[in-house]
Amino acid sequence: MDTAAYCREIETYLCRKNDGHLIRVVGPSFEIVSRWAEQGVPLKVAYAGIDRYFERYYRKGPRRRPVKIDFCDADVLDVFDEWRRAIGIVSNAANPHSPDTPIPAHQPRQSPIPNPQSPSAPRSSLPAHLERVLLRLSSSRARGTLGEMFDTLLDRVSVELDEARAKAGGVRGEARQMLIERLAAIDGDILQVARGSLDADAAAALGREADEDLAAFRTAMPAEVYARTREAAIDRLVRDRFGLPVIRFE
Repeated sequence: MDTAAYCREIETYLCRKNDGHLIRVVGPSFEIVSRWAEQGVPLKVAYAGIDRYFERYYRKGPRRRPVKIDFCDADVLDVFDEWRRAIGIVSNAANPHSPDTPIPAHQPRQSPIPNPQSPSAPRSSLPAHLERVLLRLSSSRARGTLGEMFDTLLDRVSVELDEARAKAGGVRGEARQMLIERLAAIDGDILQVARGSLDADAAAALGREADEDLAAFRTAMPAEVYARTREAAIDRLVRDRFGLPVIRFE
């Protein structure tokens, strides 16, 4: 999609969010949205950032005037950072206006996206993480997002997570590391069941969607890196489709 078409899609979405009130993406607003396109922000990621701003706007009380896209810039970039971290893309410090690229682990990383495990970034506690995971799983199950094929696995996972939550605040050292490794294994099990439940058409559609999301990055990636990143992108789409939380603790 070229920049002009990208901006039109954003303008259309913003119009819907503003209850039909048209706020044109022109001038400085066009420059902001054009930068999103140049950086490779997928449309659905931009939409999620816009949604995040509107949710916060609604919490402040009745709206008084339509929202300009400029107000959504920080939220869109935050969601974009989250998306990149989830699929393993780090910042390209050499050219901040070009799409970011994955950097192999053996190469030095320059100016990476802030790591949620770094001292400067707040990190959720393990008990709080488990609480959110259980709540999200229960919510997805209650809504019917997860079909009957998940029942046995979810029953087992819920028991394990409840037990982990009961002792998470008190485990240290090797026991804590073993618990974190177990959470990663559970996360993989649920993703495997979810992906296995997709029929051929649904799986192919998610693959095409991942390719579209990564289009701006593909030419900069070696084939093996692209394959890994594409799998991570599909996993993220599967999570969204089934309402699955990230169970592993990072």
